[in-house]
Amino acid sequence: MDLIPDDRGLIMNAVEQALGTADAVVVNAGTSAGREDYTKSIIEELGAVAVHGVAIRPGKPVVLGVARGKPVIGLPGFPVANWRGAEEFLRPLITAFLGLPPRPAAVMRAKLARKVFSTPGFDEFVQVKVGRVNEELMAVPLPRGSGVSMSLVRSDGVIRIPAESEGTERGAEVDVRLYDPDIDVDGTILAVGSHDVSLDLLAGRIRQVDPRISLASANVGSMGGIMAVKEGRAHIAGVHLLDPETGRFNVPYVLREIPPDEVFLMHMCERTQGLMVPPGNPKGIKGVEDVAWPGVSFINRQKGSGTRLLLDYLLGRAGIEPGGIYGYEREMFTHTAVAAAVAGGTADVGLGVLAAARALKLEFIPVAAERYELLGLRSLMGTPGYEALLSVLSDPEFRGEVEALGGYDLSHAGELVPLGDE
Repeated sequence: MDLIPDDRGLIMNAVEQALGTADAVVVNAGTSAGREDYTKSIIEELGAVAVHGVAIRPGKPVVLGVARGKPVIGLPGFPVANWRGAEEFLRPLITAFLGLPPRPAAVMRAKLARKVFSTPGFDEFVQVKVGRVNEELMAVPLPRGSGVSMSLVRSDGVIRIPAESEGTERGAEVDVRLYDPDIDVDGTILAVGSHDVSLDLLAGRIRQVDPRISLASANVGSMGGIMAVKEGRAHIAGVHLLDPETGRFNVPYVLREIPPDEVFLMHMCERTQGLMVPPGNPKGIKGVEDVAWPGVSFINRQKGSGTRLLLDYLLGRAGIEPGGIYGYEREMFTHTAVAAAVAGGTADVGLGVLAAARALKLEFIPVAAERYELLGLRSLMGTPGYEALLSVLSDPEFRGEVEALGGYDLSHAGELVPLGDE
C-alpha cells in the first residue's frame, strides 16, 4: 500500500479498504495523544480500542483494537518504538494466524559493560552489542531512544530491564535475546570510554575495511573508560585527561590504575575544545571566566569525563569556584547532548568540541587544545580487529573526513604513546 498523508479522511479510507481484504490491519504512526494523531480515534470509530499505551519502552504508544471482527494494531512512528511494538504484538499475532508454535529467540548470557538506568513501571528494552574480552562475553548498551534507528542496525540483540527495576549494574549477567544466533562475538571491538564523534566515523570505516569486524561504543567518560579496560569490560577506551601537575594527557591517569605491560595507548587526534553558544552569542561570552556571570546558564559534562576535568582546570586557573556557576551540576554524557541543550535553549553555554557545535549550528569560542587517545588491552594487538583499526587510522581519506568536521588534527593518528616514566 502507498504511503498515506497525515489526513484523517485519507487514513480512514485506507483502513476501511484494508479491513475489506486483510486478516489484520497495521497502522504505522499516529498513535500518540497529539492533536493530529488519528489512529486511536479511527479504530474507535470503526470498532473498539482495547488498549492505548503499553508498559514498554520504547513502544509505549501502541494501540490494540478490533474493527469488523479483525485485529487492528497501531504502531508508533519512531523506528525503534515501531520495531519493538511489532516484535511484542504483531509477530505473535501473525504466528498465531499461521498456526505455528511460538519460536523462542536464541539467548546468550553476557555481562553488562556499563550500568544502565531505567524508569520503574516499564519493561525497558535496550539494544546491545556483544563481544568477547579476555574470554568473557560482554554486552555494550547502544544509544537509546525511539528514533535512534542505527541502534537496531548495529545491535546483536536486546536485553529487557523489568518494570520493577531502576536499572542494571555494570558487570551484572544479562540475557541477550539475539537477532542472529550465529553472531561472531570475536569480531567485535568494544569501546567504553569518552565520547567523540570521530568514533562513529571510525566504526563505519572499520566495517568497510573488514566486514568481519565491528566497533561498538558506550559513553562513560574517560575515567570510566580506564576502569572498563582495567576490569576487562572493554577492548579500548577513548581518553582525554589532562594532569594539571605534569601538563600531560592520559599517561599519568593510566599508570595510576594499570600496569603498563597490560595495555597500550594509541594517539587518535588532537582536538579543540571550546564554549558552544547560540548564534549571535546573546550573552556576549568570550571566555571560561564569563560562564560565572549572573544570568548565564551552563550545561556540564558528567563527573569523570575529560571535558569535566578540563573545565575544572580552566576554572581553577581563572580563580572561579564551580559553586558559583548556575547549571554546573547539570550533566550530559556526550558533546552532542551538550550542544543540543544549548541549541534547544535550556542552557546558554556548554563546553565541547567544534564538530558538535557545527552540527547544531552553534557559535564556538576555542579555549583549549587536547589529546584524544585510545587506551587498549594488549591482548587486542595482533588481532584482525587491531589491524583494521590501524588501517583506518592511517588512511588519508579517513583523516580528511574527520578533520573536515573542524577542530581536529589526525596527523599522528595510530602512533603508540610511550607508557612509563620516560
